[in-house]
Amino acid sequence: MKMWDTIDRGFLKKSAMAGLLLVIVAAVTLEATSLIQFYFSQKGIREEASLRAGSELEATKLKIDLVIDQTEVAVRNSVWLAQWALDVPDSLWAVSRRIVSENPVIVGSTIALVPGFDKRRPLFSPYCFMPAGTDSLTVSSLATPEYDYPSQEWFVKPIELDAGYWSEPYVDEGGGNILMTTYSVPLHAADGRTAGVLTADISLDWLTELVKSVQVYPNSYSKMLSRSGKIMVSSAESEADDKGHIHTFSAPVERTGWTMSIMIPDADIYGSIRKINLLVKILQLLGIVMLVLILRAFVRNLMKFRQMNQQKERIEGELQIARDIQMAMVPKIFPPFPERNDIDMWAAIVPAKEVGGDLYDFYIRDEKLYFCIGDVSGKGVPASLVMAVTRSLFRTVSAHEKSPQRIVTAMNDSMSETNENNMFVTFFCGILDLATGHMRYCNAGHNAPMMLTDDIRPLPVEPNLPLGVMPGMKFREQETDLRYDDAIFLYTDGLTEAENADRELFGEKRMMDCLRGFKPSELHLKNIEEAVEAFVGDAPRSDDLTMLFIHYLNEAEPQEQERHLILHNDIRQIPQLAEFVEQISAEKKLDKSLAMGLNLALEEAVSNVMLYAYPEESDGLVDIEAVIHAKKLEFIVSDNGRPFDPTAAPETDINLGVEERPIGGLGIHLVRNIMDEVSYERTDGKNILRMVKAI
Repeated sequence: MKMWDTIDRGFLKKSAMAGLLLVIVAAVTLEATSLIQFYFSQKGIREEASLRAGSELEATKLKIDLVIDQTEVAVRNSVWLAQWALDVPDSLWAVSRRIVSENPVIVGSTIALVPGFDKRRPLFSPYCFMPAGTDSLTVSSLATPEYDYPSQEWFVKPIELDAGYWSEPYVDEGGGNILMTTYSVPLHAADGRTAGVLTADISLDWLTELVKSVQVYPNSYSKMLSRSGKIMVSSAESEADDKGHIHTFSAPVERTGWTMSIMIPDADIYGSIRKINLLVKILQLLGIVMLVLILRAFVRNLMKFRQMNQQKERIEGELQIARDIQMAMVPKIFPPFPERNDIDMWAAIVPAKEVGGDLYDFYIRDEKLYFCIGDVSGKGVPASLVMAVTRSLFRTVSAHEKSPQRIVTAMNDSMSETNENNMFVTFFCGILDLATGHMRYCNAGHNAPMMLTDDIRPLPVEPNLPLGVMPGMKFREQETDLRYDDAIFLYTDGLTEAENADRELFGEKRMMDCLRGFKPSELHLKNIEEAVEAFVGDAPRSDDLTMLFIHYLNEAEPQEQERHLILHNDIRQIPQLAEFVEQISAEKKLDKSLAMGLNLALEEAVSNVMLYAYPEESDGLVDIEAVIHAKKLEFIVSDNGRPFDPTAAPETDINLGVEERPIGGLGIHLVRNIMDEVSYERTDGKNILRMVKAI
């Protein structure tokens, strides 16, 4: 008995020693872990502070660049008009007025001539200014003895550099009388002489608010320095007292020469981690207790494992039923339109799990093919439910709409209102006119489809945001033409991002290789499916895979073509007209000067609609339709605003001086001189302005 007692005591002693050793090892391990964690946490927090400051600097730069871009574009787009009007200096004020009235970020503008350029006046600088908080323009002259504009930096530098120039911030006591900066570009006469400068003033009040709004940490502050190092704006009331422990992050605003800096006190960066380190030491004491609890829980989990297997079998059966229901929602009979010989289609959808979030749909209405493809964020059952809602919304909305932009906009607003789980859908919607091959489409964050014409290339698409992110989003509609034997291939990212066992992506190159050659739609998709399956091998599918192939086979040539552009009642969308006219001009191979004239006339017409047809701060749409005939172009501008007839304005006498000439009327005068026919009618509650130009 004593021998067994000795053995038990020895065993207990060894067990106690082993347990103590285990505790010591665990304590040392936890302490070492804590130190390593603290070191890397500090490093991570430093990197996080750098990233946060960098992100804030980049975001602030983007906001500043947006204002700068708008200002520079407005000035550069008006240079040619100002140079064209140099022979009639009295009309130059209209150019400045146009810049200020059409660009909310610009508070003032002038065309300042080189002294002596106009022999009738030694100095000439008409200035248009819109005071803050008003909608009225003030017209004055900077050519005064008190102001001496030829010596101002905004006048001297652009002529000296023969390039656009942003001035140092200054208080313009002779002009706008506010803190501002000026963007200037030189003007040249037809004989090459420097005639003067065209300027745009922007107030720096917005910059003050923007810089002061930057608050990366509670006690951080920010500054904006000018090109010469002067402090333009500083949130000085937040500046830390301890100058020796400040981390500074800076980024230049390249085109203006400004520098944005964010200063963060050391305590703001590391204060939280030091508190956390104390908490970690307390948690270390609980670690050993948790080890015991984990072992206990492990035993219990083994008991539950068998029950989970039984539940898994039941869930898999239910998911198979859900998969069958989901597949029944999308068209799966091919060819879908056996009675037609102008189109060949095929589609395929392969969920990564039992159910997935990819979708496609199509149908024909009024001799137009309505089609879509989408990819829901996430996987499994939640994604499949959103997929079902998205497909139903497409069918419901498209049954009453003829514009892809309106279809996508309505779907986005509906999905955003009920999107409590923050799931979104990348979506592509198109409408193909089967008689003409003209296709209008709208993209919402989806992959660009591939166009199969003489070569294989991505279809140009606006990225836009996916559906369901936020209501009220403005989506842009685009259009293109399909000729006989052209095809369009739509797919989800489960194709290009399919991974093999080595984590290598299938990629666009392999996809394009699979699309080469002439095959029926069905064989194209089967070829791609087989290539993906061979590439992935035994690796698990990482994402759903969906494809839609549309082969256009109508050989009839359309007699005329249509182009559409829909803008919101927002003067900032006017630049989209230039791209619209440029595309039409390229198709008809129009002279560059004619294209510029058409763009100018269209800008004036649409600007009038935005300014006068809709009440202030109201939202509305302006529909621009271009009908391309063999020997003429017809532009139809329509809106649902209040009645407004721009052609009712009397003819403008451009020979009158500035004081004698009434305000307004120059826009429609310009349109009449550029276009061959201009007419207006009010039909079904819409303003319809028709403009025709022979080509």
